Amino acid sequence: MKIKQLFFTLALTASFTANADTLSVSVGGGVWNQSPSGTIEKIGDPSAVDINNQLFWGDESQGYLFATLEHPVPLIPNVKLMKTTMDQSGSGIANFRFNGTDYNGNVTNDFSMETLDLYAYYEILDNVVSLDIGLDIRKIKVDYTISATGSPTTTDSVDETVPMLYAMVGATPWPDLTVSGELSYISYDGSTVSDFIAKVSYTTSFLVGVEAGYRKSQYTLDDVSDTNTDLSFDGVFAGAYLKF
Repeated sequence: MKIKQLFFTLALTASFTANADTLSVSVGGGVWNQSPSGTIEKIGDPSAVDINNQLFWGDESQGYLFATLEHPVPLIPNVKLMKTTMDQSGSGIANFRFNGTDYNGNVTNDFSMETLDLYAYYEILDNVVSLDIGLDIRKIKVDYTISATGSPTTTDSVDETVPMLYAMVGATPWPDLTVSGELSYISYDGSTVSDFIAKVSYTTSFLVGVEAGYRKSQYTLDDVSDTNTDLSFDGVFAGAYLKF
């Protein structure tokens, strides 16, 4: 995928369009109620490990933070940073092989995942209907530990940076009320990473805003750091923000 060429094309397009009419800064955060599902497998293992039935992951409420800068300067993209946590842990009776080690009996595990997204985008439309197009550069950091009585402990870390295409489509049926959908997506070498957000946001006249919606993050990785995954985190979220 020729990311640099795409970004250059977006920059040329933006020269004929407008970014935000005025300078705007937003900071906020919230809670995402995540439901995990899927499998994880090390290359060479006979079968994948189910994260719900064998690692005993379940619904967790996790935090997210974001900051957005929009401006009226042509060619220079608007930017947004968002940090999201997806931590899981579990224990129970299981029987599986992972990373060449057999785990039998009472298995415990801890999984820590943090993503930091840098969005660089242009506002193609900004009125009753809005359209943003750009890139989402996602830094993914994962640390996990799996252990069981009488078996060696497996500990590993993954640190990857993934560039994705980004688009947002929104509508403002009433002043200060916005309904929108966002998608970050890339597919390469048999791997796919995607993030979909649908939300409703409302900004009051006191600079305080609220938002709520649904989010789904999908990680289908083929032999990345010697690991295959088909992981999904989805659920509703709610948050608040200040907009200046």
